[in-house]
Amino acid sequence: MPPAVYERVVVKNSPVYQYMKVSLVLEKAQTKLTAVEFKHLITTGLKSLYGEVGAAFPFDLLTFEEDTLTAVLRIYSRGLVRLWSSLTLLGFFQQQRCAFRVLQVSPYLLALTGNSRDLLLDP
Repeated sequence: MPPAVYERVVVKNSPVYQYMKVSLVLEKAQTKLTAVEFKHLITTGLKSLYGEVGAAFPFDLLTFEEDTLTAVLRIYSRGLVRLWSSLTLLGFFQQQRCAFRVLQVSPYLLALTGNSRDLLLDP
């Protein structure tokens, strides 16, 4: 039997965008947000942490589910850490406590379609 051959695959070019799946947890679960309010909340967090100039990088809200307050964001790779840190430190929305949960991050949008943690395996 021949020995196993391993091949190392390296991505040469860094991706332009990163995709982030996030959810918002609010103190009062019955509070509803629209997509515009959700994006405004993220922008407010960026401005409070980095100021007007530091928060002036574009990000896109690709999808937003109002019932679960879950969204998929597209960010330039160079701004990923900046956005992630501002989401982590954001703590209030309309005088109630809130927290962002980063569920998944990937350079490929297709990778966010499934989550192995949600799979139910047959016994």
